[in-house]
Order: sequence, then structure tokens, then C-alpha cells
Amino acid sequence: MLLSHGGEPLPATESVARWTVEQVLSLAPDDASRKAGNKLATAGHWSGTGFDGSGAVWGLCKGSGSKPYQTVVDTTGPAYTCSCPSRKFPCKHALGLLLLRASGDGSVPQGEPADWAAQWLTARRGRAEAKQAKQEAAASGEATPGPADNAAARKRAERRAERVTGGALELEQRLTDLLRGGLATADRAGYALWEETAARMVDAQAPGLAGRVRELGSLPGSGPGWPVRLLEECGLLHLLDTAWLGREGLPDPLAATVRTRVGLPTSAEGPPVRDHWLVLAQYDTPDGRLTTRRIWLDGRGSGRTALLLSFGAMGRAPELALPVGVTIDAELTLYPGGGLRADLGRQFAPPAAPPGTPVPDSPPPGGSTAAALAAYGEALRGDPWLDAWPVTLRDVIPVPSEGGWQLADAESASALPLSSAALSRPGLWKLVALSGGGPVTVFGELGHRGFDPFAAWETGGTGGGGGSASGSASGSAEVTDGTVRLI
Repeated sequence: MLLSHGGEPLPATESVARWTVEQVLSLAPDDASRKAGNKLATAGHWSGTGFDGSGAVWGLCKGSGSKPYQTVVDTTGPAYTCSCPSRKFPCKHALGLLLLRASGDGSVPQGEPADWAAQWLTARRGRAEAKQAKQEAAASGEATPGPADNAAARKRAERRAERVTGGALELEQRLTDLLRGGLATADRAGYALWEETAARMVDAQAPGLAGRVRELGSLPGSGPGWPVRLLEECGLLHLLDTAWLGREGLPDPLAATVRTRVGLPTSAEGPPVRDHWLVLAQYDTPDGRLTTRRIWLDGRGSGRTALLLSFGAMGRAPELALPVGVTIDAELTLYPGGGLRADLGRQFAPPAAPPGTPVPDSPPPGGSTAAALAAYGEALRGDPWLDAWPVTLRDVIPVPSEGGWQLADAESASALPLSSAALSRPGLWKLVALSGGGPVTVFGELGHRGFDPFAAWETGGTGGGGGSASGSASGSAEVTDGTVRLI
């Protein structure tokens, strides 16, 4: 039995389509991996390569040692394994193998997996089958915890809530002391005071509060107007503290948002939503201790926008990676609160463009810049600590402005400035080239720092012949068959 990421069995005769070069490169954890993977995408580095109809790709790559590296990729996950010591997922060998397969030059022939590859594939798909059985048992109530388990979990949650409350009260006192001393003198204390406060929040088991304190510590002396920015962030932190202390009186969705913002763990709940989900963007945000990967999805049938989060410890890339531009037939389970975060559940087919679904590269429905601002404002009502909100802008033109660029409505005088992060990436020029002075449709995140574009389409184009661009927040660009992707 062949399982696709814990989903329905795949017929052994079904052939999984190979990914394109740009889709492979969109999986790379960083620029260095992209460059290294490109160097390994030639047949001279490989031996014993092959693929089969279930989505498996394998090969032996020459390394510095006497033994070649054994590399296997299951594209139905996707999942990767390699005997190299790299801690990146996927490693440069997996990227090189997939790029070699994407070239379609016959260097990776179809066949039966080698023994070492088949062993890993069998074990992985066995774990997926066991996971599916566990999920089905939980859904049917067979794995419901007993009264003793529930009581113990409730006591643990109560003890943690008490510690978080103690941390919030201490943080309120420190904010009060800061305001009494004057914000303009905050840069004299140095960063050590902020780090000490953040450490106290970690001790209180409130990592969300600790993270916001560290952000406060980076503001003093950060440039003109920093006291204003510090006051704004202090106000938001005070609001979060008081919301936690008065959480019993909050509406359930807002209370769930507050619990998430202070750093309490939450689980996805509710009925799963099955749809064909288009992968719009994928990008990583490292903070020195943790790398967070964000993957934006658009439900082709439901019209929902969903966010998948994956985390990697320091020095390790997150394991979950989906090629930008593919569509996955899968179930998502949403988290409580007003956000869009979801968990990826069962996949019923490999990441691809299933027959009969809408054109996979077509953009989500979009609106004007004014409508995008209204959507962001409405989202802030449910989550005042929200940094950005996903929006799709329809018929906008990238134009230069004083000190930067903006996306201007083609039919009105309104516009949105691009964020400083977007201005520093080469993707800006790919967007300008795609537009050519004409209107485009752009997906991205809108926040108080401006708009950050991740994917773009020519207005009226379907992504097949009109040209499209999609990708993540960092890296380079690849041009293939008229399609531009920012990765």
C-alpha cells in the first residue's frame, strides 16, 4: 500500500508528475542551498538514479569520502533523507537530484527503487499509515483520554497559567518604571536590562511575552523617531498584559488569540476542511533561536486563505516544505481564534495539479488597495497584535515613489507603499518587469510597515501563457517557459 502523507492509498500504477525547476528551487531553505543544488544538478555527480510512479526519486551522489551519499526523496510528502551530515531540509543533494529529475533529459530513468531506497520508503509510508490510523481512532473517540488524564492536564494548565500571570504582573511593573523614567532615556540602560526581562518571561513560561520584550530592546537608538516606535510597542505589550489578566471576560475567539500571543500551546480543532490548496508562498524567518517557515495556501473551492507554520531549531531548517505553485488535495484543520493558521492533515493526492480542478496558477480573487486596507483593519479588531494580513491586490501597477516603490490602483488614486524588506529583494524588479507599466494581480502580506509581495500574475492571465510569478520572501529568480517565480 502506498500512502501519500498519511492520506488515501495511491494506486501503484499512478504516475506522479515531476516538478518543474522553479518548484524544486522554491523548496530550498536558503540561497546557499540553491546554488549548491544547482551545481549538483548534472549527471556527472550521480549514479544509480531512478524514479517510480509512486513519487519516489533516488540516487547516489559523489562526495568527499569514499562512499557516495545515498539520497531519497518522496515527492508525495514531500520528505527527504540523505546520508550526508547536513542539517538542512532538503539538503543540497536532494535539491540536485530533484533538479536533475526536473530536467527530463533521461538522466533519472524510471525503475524499481534500490534496496537502500526501498527500505526508507517502506518505513516512512508505514509510519504514515500508523499516523492515519491514530488520527482515525482519535476522530472516532477510541483514543479519548480518561478522567485521570484530563485532571492531570487541567492541573498542569492551571499551574502554567499562574506562572504566566506572575510574569505579566512583573512586566506591567517594569513598563510602569520605564514610562516614569521617560522613554527618551531608555537607550542608556542598554540591551542587558531587556534581555533580563525577557529571561524572566521565559521563566514564567510566557515565550510570547519574552519575544515582544526582545523586540522592545532593539528599538532604543534604532534611528530617528525611535521613542515613538517604542511607545507604540509598549502600548501593545501593555494591552496584551491586561488582556491576559482579564481573559475570563473576553469573547472566546479573542481569549484564544491572547493565549496564543503570550505563548501558550494550542491545538488545531474543529472539522477538517478538504479542498484543493494552491501553494502561494513559502518563506523562512530566523530569529537566532528558531527558524519559522510560513506557507500560504489558497483554497481553490472554498476561497479560504490558510497559513501553515513549521519550526526548526537553531541550525536546522523546518522539515515541512511544499513547492510553490502546486496544488494539494488535502484536509486542513484550523486553530482556534481569529487567525488563519491551520494544520495540514491527510493528503489525498501528491502535490500536483489534479485533473478537473481550476487552473492551478490562477490568482485568488482580489480587490482594490482600499479593500485591502479595510480587510487588514477588520483583522486587527480580532487580533490587535497582528503584524500583517494576507491580501490579494487586483489591477495594481508598481510605480516609484519618494524613497521607495508603491502599488497604485489602475482605476483610482489610492496606493500602498512596499515594505523596506520588499525593496531590498530582487523580486521587486521581477514584479516591475512582469508589469511593464501595466496592471498586475499581486498576493502578499499587508501590515503597518507596508505591503510585502510574494506572488504576482498578469491581469487576465491564467499562469499558463500569460506569465506568473510566485514565491517566497528571499532569494533569486528563475525564468522558465515564460513563467517568473520569486524564490
